[in-house]
Amino acid sequence: MKKPAFSSKTQKQRYLVTIKALRAKNFSNNLPFLILSDKLPEGQVYREYPDGRIELQQVFTVGPQYKTKVLTVLAGPDADRVREEYELL
Repeated sequence: MKKPAFSSKTQKQRYLVTIKALRAKNFSNNLPFLILSDKLPEGQVYREYPDGRIELQQVFTVGPQYKTKVLTVLAGPDADRVREEYELL
C-alpha cells in the first residue's frame, strides 16, 4: 500500500518545528543559533544569540580552520525582521 505524500505546507511546518526546537535547545545551553540564507552573499551567515542580537558574519578559512568576522550587529526591529523572514518568531 502506498503511503500518502506530505503536502509542501505540512513539510514546511515539520521543518519549522524542528528548527525552532534546535534553536531553543541552543539558547537553553547559552549557545548561538546559525541562520543560513541563500539571500546573503556567499560566505555570509546570520548568528543569533540568546540575548536577542543577531550578527551578520563573514565566514572564511585560515588553513584548516573556519574563522568569522562580524560585519554588523542587528538588534531590535532589524533583528526581528530577520526572525520574521525565517519564521522564527
